[in-house]
Amino acid sequence: MTVVGAVDCGTNSIRLLVAEPGEDGRLVDLHREMRVVRLGYGVDATGMFAAESIERTRLALADYVDTMESLGVEKVRMVATSATRDASNRDEFFAMTADLLGCVATGAVAEVISGDEEARLSFRGAVGELDAAGAPFVVTDLGGGSTEVVLGDAGGVTAAHSADIGCVRLTERALPSDPPTEAEIAAATEFARERLAEAFAAVPVESARTWVGVAGTMTTLAALGAGLPEYDSGRIHLSRISLTDLERVCRDLIGMTRADRAVLGPMHPGRVDVIGGGALVTLELARVLAERANITELVVSEHDILDGIALGILD
Repeated sequence: MTVVGAVDCGTNSIRLLVAEPGEDGRLVDLHREMRVVRLGYGVDATGMFAAESIERTRLALADYVDTMESLGVEKVRMVATSATRDASNRDEFFAMTADLLGCVATGAVAEVISGDEEARLSFRGAVGELDAAGAPFVVTDLGGGSTEVVLGDAGGVTAAHSADIGCVRLTERALPSDPPTEAEIAAATEFARERLAEAFAAVPVESARTWVGVAGTMTTLAALGAGLPEYDSGRIHLSRISLTDLERVCRDLIGMTRADRAVLGPMHPGRVDVIGGGALVTLELARVLAERANITELVVSEHDILDGIALGILD
């Protein structure tokens, strides 16, 4: 069995999946991990990675390399997304990743992928375990710097768009107060609406029957909606939350202080200050999908771009 390693380095977090193919063609997880490193902190304003952000990422990736070596990874692919597309000093980041990844596989380097490829990888990972009867699916991958909106079915992607809006980008740009003021919330909502309008103009979501949400904002919202005392990936994967409950959770989070969010059981500490921005983006996604596709609930998947990367290595 070929053991593969997939690493996804986004604006807010760096994540690892070590997996091998199962008899049914699906992946068998050997290890899955996420760390918040804030690689993209300040990139929206400065256009550069901060030295401390690169160092946090280096330390996490070094641990991931140790894990991959211990589990016998033979092939590895690391992708970098929104923040790395925007950073002028990304060569420093690439040099660091090449040095570490070379310990796993000779010549392995991180690569910046386009928003379109990010969307397609997320879609492949998200819908692999869903009943084809629920298609067409619209998958939304709400990250730190971008949000991918993807439409497709069991045959693959039919339309996709990556919008320059995410929980970190929106928080840094429009939500400085704790808690945010009404004026800040209104401005942030308008900004999210403008950026997502480009995605909804490119992706005909009217035909969608099922909305699938992936990544940390969506999974945390689902855990809060379910009233879990702590985060439980087994209970969250492929769970459903009505748009009524989703809106309630989002509006509660937006109005909270960071201290209030921090004591919520399912809340990862690294999401405390940015999940209000993620909730605002989610509200806009829900509004449009309810109006255009008559969507009434969100399906949340723990499987996403990491799984798409790993499956691609095995092709």
